[in-house]
Amino acid sequence: MNILILEPFLGGSSKAFLNGLLENSRHSITPLTLTEKYWQWRQHGSSINLAEMASAVDQPIDLIVASNFTNLPAFVSLTRRRFAGVPIVLYMHENQITKPLPLGEDRDVTYCYVNFLSAMIADRVVFSSQFHFESFFSALPEFLDQFGEYAHKETIVKLKGKSEVLYPGLFLKSLDRPRTPTSFTQALTVVWNQRWEFDRNPAMFFRIMNRLDDAGCEFNLILAGDSEFEKPVEFEKAQKRYGQRVLHYGFVSNQEEYSSLLHKGDVVVSTSDHEFFSLAILEAIHCGNHPLLPRKLTYPELIPSNLHEPLLHAPVFYDDEDHLFRNMKRILDREVALLPETSLRSVSKHMDWGVWVNKFDELFEQTLNSVRN
Repeated sequence: MNILILEPFLGGSSKAFLNGLLENSRHSITPLTLTEKYWQWRQHGSSINLAEMASAVDQPIDLIVASNFTNLPAFVSLTRRRFAGVPIVLYMHENQITKPLPLGEDRDVTYCYVNFLSAMIADRVVFSSQFHFESFFSALPEFLDQFGEYAHKETIVKLKGKSEVLYPGLFLKSLDRPRTPTSFTQALTVVWNQRWEFDRNPAMFFRIMNRLDDAGCEFNLILAGDSEFEKPVEFEKAQKRYGQRVLHYGFVSNQEEYSSLLHKGDVVVSTSDHEFFSLAILEAIHCGNHPLLPRKLTYPELIPSNLHEPLLHAPVFYDDEDHLFRNMKRILDREVALLPETSLRSVSKHMDWGVWVNKFDELFEQTLNSVRN
């Protein structure tokens, strides 16, 4: 198959997703991309750019795969003569209907409706997690109700019927390297490798670390993750407070350096208020970091049920801020053992792109066949 991929906001998880397909799919893939800037404009006007780029593609196209930042109705109308009848898969890394907003910011329904219409026009809609799928369809009736007459709520059943869940793949092999366990006499290292944005709730993370420090717990910090769009003041305060105990500070673009950094950690913590998947957390777990995660969002579905409440090792989930503090204190005080590396690697090994890509290739083939038949 010749597959055209539309990604008007190439960065982070969407970039990793595209690279995974390019490097592993058995099909021929032609990407049309724009940079990770001005996301509002990308949803409005980028279809003009993508349509112009598509006109320069010589080979016949069997299937189109678009990301959630694509305005599919606009793209389809602009390319109707070229791609009439070509089936479309929409991959939802995120959506604007249920994505949290900064305090005081109102939701612009324009971008929400672009997501809705794009899903309606696609032949298949794929969500990045079961949590993403369920939260989207739970919020959709109320979202459509606000438009009063002709809310089109009857479309929800049809839309749900052509939707499914398929996690994005992971580049786990690129993270593999020998790991030297932290000795019992050494301070454990706590990892933050998520985006430095409000919806990851870094304020709560640093409140916990400061409480632990005040309680006399010994630890080091690795503060990685994407900091391009936001730089919360809590990170600067932590760098000043912990000094040399901060083993790393800032974004790491080199994969080998990133892997080496994660292998120096012992515990990875999420205090997130929002997560449609969890690429960074799964990478850290694969590299041997025991996870401490909120018992909500996408996390419970990604961790095997036998590890939810391990009998002989430290817990994985927490219910609130005080619960996280207690769990972390027991870990840092060496009162409970961390999960062994073999258990941690079992969490996501089946999602390595080398194996996982078969699920996407089969999805693409099934979509094409269903439209042809």
